[in-house]
Amino acid sequence: MIGEHHYRLRAVWTGDRGTGTSGYRDYDRLVTLSAAGKPDLLASSDKPFRGDPTRWNPEDLLLAALSECHLLSYLHACVAAGVVVVGYTDDASGVMTEDGAGGGAFTEVVLRPHVVVAEASMVESATAAHHQAHEWCFIANSVNFPVRIQPVIEVSGARAEGPA
Repeated sequence: MIGEHHYRLRAVWTGDRGTGTSGYRDYDRLVTLSAAGKPDLLASSDKPFRGDPTRWNPEDLLLAALSECHLLSYLHACVAAGVVVVGYTDDASGVMTEDGAGGGAFTEVVLRPHVVVAEASMVESATAAHHQAHEWCFIANSVNFPVRIQPVIEVSGARAEGPA
């Protein structure tokens, strides 16, 4: 499975109010993202940047990509380790800091996966699988800021926490 993988999407700006970008406050930051065979995703800039807070923004999408990539890599790592996962949620957060010159960057993302495994004997391997998943995650390997993992592993109502 070694090789290049190519991805395509179309981003269409839909925020022209009739005068284009004649002024900074004269247009909406509305975008429709589409890819073949997938439903459209309505996007915008974040609210502090004159965007629509009801739409996904690039920062949301980056955080979502990191969270989903870890989740999918983790499920694969668990299968390889013989861990049966029966539930998984992640309350991820990220920090983006403006640089004062009109730009900025993410400085950190924290993933907080809450995993439910089938048996108590799987907790140690389930915790260790987070490290493997982080190593495998294409998106985490592509960013220049730390992505920290703070997992919680639960078994049949019992709870065991551990760092990745």
